[in-house]
Amino acid sequence: MIIAIDGPAGAGKSTVARAVARELGLLFLDTGAMYRAVTWAALQRDVDVHAADKMGELARSLRLEFDAEGRIVIDGVPGEPHIRSSAVTHNVSYVAAHSAVRAALVPQQRRFAHPHGIVAEGRDMGTVVFPHADLKVFLIATVGERARRRAAEIGAPDAVERIRAEIERRDHLDATRDDAPLLKADDAKELITDGLTPRQVVDTLVALARAAKADPVQHGR
Repeated sequence: MIIAIDGPAGAGKSTVARAVARELGLLFLDTGAMYRAVTWAALQRDVDVHAADKMGELARSLRLEFDAEGRIVIDGVPGEPHIRSSAVTHNVSYVAAHSAVRAALVPQQRRFAHPHGIVAEGRDMGTVVFPHADLKVFLIATVGERARRRAAEIGAPDAVERIRAEIERRDHLDATRDDAPLLKADDAKELITDGLTPRQVVDTLVALARAAKADPVQHGR
C-alpha cells in the first residue's frame, strides 16, 4: 500500500506519517529529509545552492538511505540533527526548486516504495512521485498554528513571529516553483489539523488508510 501525505512546511507531516507507518507496518519515507540532506551537503561542501547544475550533480552523487527509525543517512553518516539546522531550513526551498535535484531524487523515492509499502510525506507525493497512491492526504494548518507549534518544538515561544515569516516565505517558494509546486492532488483528502492533537490526526489517517485498503475502487484505485 502506498500512502502519500502532502502539505506545507510545519503542518506536522513527518510526525504523523511516521506514526501512521508504524501502526500500519509500512515504511516511513521522509522525502523532505532527502532535500534537506542535499542542502546540508551543499552547505558543507560550499556548493552554491542557487546553481542548478552543480546542485543536480551533488544530488546524484549522494548515497541517501534511511535507518530503521526512518532517519536519513547521508553517505553512511547520520543526517540528524544536522539537516534540521536553521541554515538548512532557510535554503532547502531553493534546493528543492531545482529540476535537476528533483530528477535525481524522485526515482530514489519511488524505489523505496517496494516491496513492503510506504507512507511518504512531502510536497509532491500525490501529484508527481506517487500519482497512483492508494490514499492521498493533503495535511494543512494555518500559518499561525504552524508557527506556534514550531516555536514550542524548539523551546522558543518568543520566536513565533520570526518563524511565521520564515514559514510564509517557504510557502511562497514551494507554491510558485516551476517544477512540482506544492499542490493538492484532485483526489486527495484534505485534513485541517488546527485544534487537533497528533493522535487525533494519526487515528483519522489510519482509518482512511484501512478504508482505502478495504475498498480500493471507491478510493481511486
